[in-house]
Amino acid sequence: MKLIFEISSLLERSTAKIVTHPEEQQHWDSIREAIQQMDTKMVVINAKNNRNVQIPLSSITVIQSEDRLCSVRLITGEHYLLPKRLKFVEEDLCEQHFVRINNQTIINTACIQTFAATQQARIQVELVDGSSYYVSRYYIKQFRGKLV
Repeated sequence: MKLIFEISSLLERSTAKIVTHPEEQQHWDSIREAIQQMDTKMVVINAKNNRNVQIPLSSITVIQSEDRLCSVRLITGEHYLLPKRLKFVEEDLCEQHFVRINNQTIINTACIQTFAATQQARIQVELVDGSSYYVSRYYIKQFRGKLV
């Protein structure tokens, strides 16, 4: 895809105008989502020095509940803490590439390498970092809706 940038003082500072060919209109949602994903960052805590760190959402693979905190694992393997309960994190990420797969886990759909149905009506998901998780029966419909 070729990108052309133009300047217009008529636009608000936080607005970007994207012009496409009419046949590309079907891709507008994916383009919009990709651009929004690039700008969004999350503030997490580095447990080693108790400092706040901004990380891009696209670098997150898994967010897991740990009592009243969440652990955040990045693609690089780094771990951080998020001082929120998982249900509030899920609300913040509702329009991003994240999907809740069970009561303790939210995964980044961009990091899914493979998934397959298993016995007992569950789905096993393998991520690009080699980790594996199960989608519980309660969250299967939501999982399939995000990926299909």
